[in-house]
Amino acid sequence: PALAEELYLACIAEMQGLGVAVATGVFQAMMQVEIHNDGPVTVLLDSKRVF
Repeated sequence: PALAEELYLACIAEMQGLGVAVATGVFQAMMQVEIHNDGPVTVLLDSKRVF
């Protein structure tokens, strides 16, 4: 988890450095997110489930 948080923070900093607006939350916290599909494809990623 410590390395993952470092990578998470580095990714945020890199994106912000490029001028991308980045919204963040608390690392490893459970969050409710909302998705708006804007295209013909939605990709589902889940390492514990076979679709």
